[in-house]
Amino acid sequence: MNTAFLKGLKLAVLLGGSAAERSVSLESGANVAAALEDAGAVVTRVDPVEDKWPEKLGDVEFVFNLLHGPGGEDGTLQGLFDLMKLPYSGSGVLGSALTMDKVRTKQLWCGAGLPTPAFEVLSAESDWDALIAQHGVLFVKPAREGSSIGMSKASTAGELRAAFEKAQGYAGDVMAETFVSGDEYTVAILGDRALPSIKIVPATDFYDFDAKYVSDETQFFCPSGLSDAEEAELSALALRAFKAVGAAVWGRVDVMRNSAGQWQLLEVNTIPGMTSHSLVPMAARAAGLSMAELLAHILNESMEVRRGES
Repeated sequence: MNTAFLKGLKLAVLLGGSAAERSVSLESGANVAAALEDAGAVVTRVDPVEDKWPEKLGDVEFVFNLLHGPGGEDGTLQGLFDLMKLPYSGSGVLGSALTMDKVRTKQLWCGAGLPTPAFEVLSAESDWDALIAQHGVLFVKPAREGSSIGMSKASTAGELRAAFEKAQGYAGDVMAETFVSGDEYTVAILGDRALPSIKIVPATDFYDFDAKYVSDETQFFCPSGLSDAEEAELSALALRAFKAVGAAVWGRVDVMRNSAGQWQLLEVNTIPGMTSHSLVPMAARAAGLSMAELLAHILNESMEVRRGES
């Protein structure tokens, strides 16, 4: 894609913020800002923890939002930018709010007949023994965090209670999801297109925060090794899952493949990481797109979506 139109554009990159993923957002935003500047854009870096930060957006033509987690990825800022009539990257208010809440996302998928692991919403009154007896091994997650923050694996009632107490310290309900034994994949979405899937082999017991952003031992395979038919099936499922929750423009769908070869949807990320360890840029490279070309696609797709929403 021709990126010449980026030259001279006045763009803002939102990065940092006050959510638990601040450190990831700072790195994501720095990478994006540098790529845009290399393409000739005039970039203003904006961190919403600063006083009077909206004043920095006065003459900006478009905002690249790289704020991960609550506040940036949950529809809050998307609503603000809609009111300001300032075009921004990615999903709108509805898609952002829905996908930020893992419980609502899974409820919607279940209603649409899409495959996703069984789950429970936990509370202090939950019967830990009964849940382990019913589900076996469980993953416990805060419902409105990303990057595997606050997530734990539990195979006993005591571990389940401890995992619940850990996850309580983060945003949203606490959800327990049946453990799926199998390979993990992720599919990046760009417009109406699924980019080549990536197979993830974590260095740790599961794909936690350190495996994503710290370890150099986690392995990523792109192409993922699927047959053409399997790749087409996974791509179609990821696109259905993405659109079912109102997501748009770009994002990432995380999926497990169980021992029977069946796909199980985990979650949607509407503002995926863009760090040196991140997977959307990796999938884009496999599709023949540079970082600047990926960002140009996101800008163009976002502008079309914003015009349709106005």
